[in-house]
Amino acid sequence: MQTVIRSILGGIALCSVALGVGFGTLWLAHAIDLGTSPWYAVTGILATVMGLIVFSAVTIGRAFESLRKDLEEGGPGHIVSGPRWLRPVLRTLSEYQLRHRQAESAWRTRQQDLEIRAHVAESGRLQAQAVLDVMDEVVIVCSPLLEVVSVNAAAARLIGRDIESITGQSVNDVVEDLSLRRIITSTLEAGVGGEPRRAEVSIQSHGDECSYEVVCACACDHRDRVSALVTVLRDLTREREISQMKSEFVSKASHELRTPLSSMRAYVEMLVDGEAQDEETRQEFYGIIQAETDRLARLVDNMLNISRIEAGIFEVERDMVDVQQLVERAVQTIEPQARSRGQALHTEIAPIGAIVEGDADMLQQVVLNLLSNAVKYTPEGGRITVSVDSDTLTRSVHVAVSDTGLGISPRDAEQVFEKFYRVENYKRVAKGTGLGLNLCRHIIERVHRGQIGLESTLGMGSRFWFSIPMSNEAARVAA
Repeated sequence: MQTVIRSILGGIALCSVALGVGFGTLWLAHAIDLGTSPWYAVTGILATVMGLIVFSAVTIGRAFESLRKDLEEGGPGHIVSGPRWLRPVLRTLSEYQLRHRQAESAWRTRQQDLEIRAHVAESGRLQAQAVLDVMDEVVIVCSPLLEVVSVNAAAARLIGRDIESITGQSVNDVVEDLSLRRIITSTLEAGVGGEPRRAEVSIQSHGDECSYEVVCACACDHRDRVSALVTVLRDLTREREISQMKSEFVSKASHELRTPLSSMRAYVEMLVDGEAQDEETRQEFYGIIQAETDRLARLVDNMLNISRIEAGIFEVERDMVDVQQLVERAVQTIEPQARSRGQALHTEIAPIGAIVEGDADMLQQVVLNLLSNAVKYTPEGGRITVSVDSDTLTRSVHVAVSDTGLGISPRDAEQVFEKFYRVENYKRVAKGTGLGLNLCRHIIERVHRGQIGLESTLGMGSRFWFSIPMSNEAARVAA
């Protein structure tokens, strides 16, 4: 465009100079005929040339300014008007303008389409990343060059680095476990047609050795070539722990069930064999059998209750419970047993009402279990105290059972609430199943969203305590 304008202006300037020279020559000849000085003729020639140039520049400038406005304001397909001698050039300019605008419109449409596709692709990537991040399994996606393309939050935690620093790195630099790198490499060498590799590896994670099930497979593109390598690791540590816990539970439960059954069988066999000749001996055997039967029934009931609570199918009858009245009923139930052992049983109940929302029978069972343990493991002449208090700040009720009994060592205190755990030195002092305190913990913590604990000094007595929120709303806030 600029080249065309320069050519036109140059041509006009040359024409102006030619016209000026022509007119000047005629003037010079006329001046010589008249006998006039030639300098006046030269001056006239220059003035004529300059005048023609200025006139042409002003005229052409106005014409091109009108042409510029016409080009800018004209729409697609607009024919630019102008002098007849410029019409071929103007027609070419109009066609060039139309093609330029069409190309500009096409590029804008293409740009919008690319922006939409980029937005959709980014949204899909974020959604896929969100799905991967909520997965418990470790997911690592690599390129065919074994560069990390994507990882989820679980993988970042296992590797010990953030996602941004892992992406784009080589698998050999990110994965430290040699066996896992071999699985990834062998899967890539097998290609698309190969079966996914399945194996089990042990990986050090935060100082602990964890077992993982590894599944590694190739993803292909539209040409059936490897486009990515996906590795998924599933943590088997928790499953192994649960399996071991189940095995230990079955073993301990079998042992606890076998003990009363063996005792009952022995005394029944003696009765069948006629070894109990007198009525007094038979009544003694009957009493032992009945006691072992009750013990067996309590053991089975406790196991069933614990299993139901853990499974979340235990039926809870929630109501407003007066803890003061609940404790007084429990004390009345245990008092004859304590009196027979010469033990003093006291209560310290705050004057402010302690009302909670919960299951009255289950809470009373907790208090009875704690009182029963205190009576069994406190020597004759000892003292047992039950205290009830309320905390308006945390909106909870605190119950504590203190005794002057044998006490519990710190090592045993950490395990007394576990299933079937009993202090080895106290097994001869009193019989038990080892499930009472575990059931208490389930009732307080799982059912009532409270807390239970122990404070004890060996040889100086123990203090078992629990606290529960006054209402379900307070329990949810506390949780």
